[in-house]
This record gives sequence, C-alpha cells and structure tokens, in this order.
Amino acid sequence: MSTYSIKDLEHLSGIKAHTIRIWEQRYKLLEPERTDTNIRFYSDTDLRLILNVALLKGNGFKISKIAEMPLDQISSEVAILADTFGDNEYIAELTIAMIDMDEVKFEQVINRNVADRGFEETMIQIIYPFLHRIGILWITGSIVPAQEHFISNLIRKKIIAATDSQSAIIDSKSDKFLLFLPEGELHELSLLFADYMIRSRGCQSIYLGQSVPLGDVNEVCIKHRPKYVLTILTSSSWIEGSANIMQQLSESVADSTLLLSGFQVTNGQIRIPANARILKSFEDLVQLL
Repeated sequence: MSTYSIKDLEHLSGIKAHTIRIWEQRYKLLEPERTDTNIRFYSDTDLRLILNVALLKGNGFKISKIAEMPLDQISSEVAILADTFGDNEYIAELTIAMIDMDEVKFEQVINRNVADRGFEETMIQIIYPFLHRIGILWITGSIVPAQEHFISNLIRKKIIAATDSQSAIIDSKSDKFLLFLPEGELHELSLLFADYMIRSRGCQSIYLGQSVPLGDVNEVCIKHRPKYVLTILTSSSWIEGSANIMQQLSESVADSTLLLSGFQVTNGQIRIPANARILKSFEDLVQLL
C-alpha cells in the first residue's frame, strides 16, 4: 500500500492542503495516521476519498453534505455523475484509475469519450491534459513508476488499436512521412499519436519507433524519399552540443522537410536547421496535414 503526504493529496486532487486540514478538523472527513515525528500521512483509501470528494464538490455538492455520506454513497454519487462529466472530471477519473491500477475504469472513461467525440478529440482534449498532470505528479513524487507505466501502456495500446483501423484508407499517392525518435528518446506516445493522425488522413507513414540511430534514418530517407521526417525531442541531452547534433539530424534526412516537436524544441533552446519546421502542438500537425 502506498502512502501520501498532504501535499501529495493537494497535487492529485487540486484541493489545497489548508482546505484538507480544515475538512479533517471540522468534518472528520479524513483521519490520517502519523509518523513517529507526528507528520501526517495518508493511505490509498484516503486518496481515493479525497479525489471523489473533489469531483462531487466540483459538481455542486456541499462539503457538509458529502461529509455525512457513507463511502458507498459517495462512490454511487460519483458513478451517477459520470455520464455528465466535463473534461476536468474525466481527467480526475483517469487519475483515480491510475492510482488504483483499474483498467476497467480506464476503459469506461475512454470508451465514453471516444463514442461522444471521436478518438482524435479524446486524445487532444482528455488524454494529453491527463498526461500533463502525470508529468506534474511524477515531478512531485506523488506517483510511483509502476502507476505511470500502467496507465501509459493502456494509452499506448489504445493508440495502436486506433491506428490499425486506419490502414485501409491510406492512399499510395499521398505524401509520405517518416517518424522516429533519436537515440536516447524513449517517450513514444506522442509519436504514436502523430502516426495515427497521419494515417487517418490517408497519408503514408513509415514508423521506426524509439531510439533510432541517425545512420538508419539516413538510409531509410535515401531509399524511400519521404516528403516529411517527424521527430520529437524531450531529453535535456539535446541542449548540450545541440548545434552539432542538429546539423547531423538535418543532414540525415536528406531532401525531406524535418518536422520537429517536443519540449526541447518548443522552449527555444535549440537552434533549428534551415530545412526544419517546428510543430508546437497537434493543431500545427493538423494544419500541415
């Protein structure tokens, strides 16, 4: 069982630590345990409760009424609200699914959104804001690696399944894209989603995946002559010696247009080669397509 500080609860729920303390004192909503040095710590059950309380309070329930409810009623009220959730509530539900490692809850949230708005909009409006939250939780130490890997792999499987369904619409005469991550780049979800977006519009995509040597990229470019080569740079290693590395990257894609995205590109710390174009968001890729 994991344990959490009051700051962890604040980061995960969006409820200020000061407010949580008031709720403890006034309504006995939570009863944290304490270390030998009298520091509060909270259990998975406490975290799940405060996340559900945050959902109810955000949908018009008064904290005084919530505090009177037994746990099963709180869960029932959240379940009733699920059909009317907005984006923030869906993200909160995904956070609970991640903490609990609950694949069924994840499937319910994603399938409901895909039915309502389609896969692409679900990724842009729900999944990516959720991934941004995961990044914050990771930095603050509020989640463990197993929880992050669990949810990332579920998202990865969803993207791959959606991409597989697009293969029949590809036009052999359409623009050809080459997608890869350079050596040392391992975060593949955004590249996978870019592959889905390209294929869903009938374009050709050669997907090489993560940590690909630039020499291999060059060989593929020579043989297949893609119009565009897309890569995503997030590792801080790109900052040191970036001019030389970017020159190698530029040369490896031959006569193609290099499409660059990722934090290390959009934060402006890397000098962009002449044959490159920056994609600051998925909306930029949509416009290009």
